[in-house]
Amino acid sequence: MSKGSIKINKKGDDGYKVISVRIKEGTLKKIDDLSAESNRSRNELINILLENSVDDVEIN
Repeated sequence: MSKGSIKINKKGDDGYKVISVRIKEGTLKKIDDLSAESNRSRNELINILLENSVDDVEIN
């Protein structure tokens, strides 16, 4: 890469996948409140919550 050039990855090449999810209004309100309080985006906060809880799920 030459001096002054910028490398831009193609969208989707960051290891993330875009999905669509239905969320209850009350849950979304709580997420938005936490987002504002923590100064993080809704997306970032949802990823943090999922990463920290997905391993704690037990299916019976």
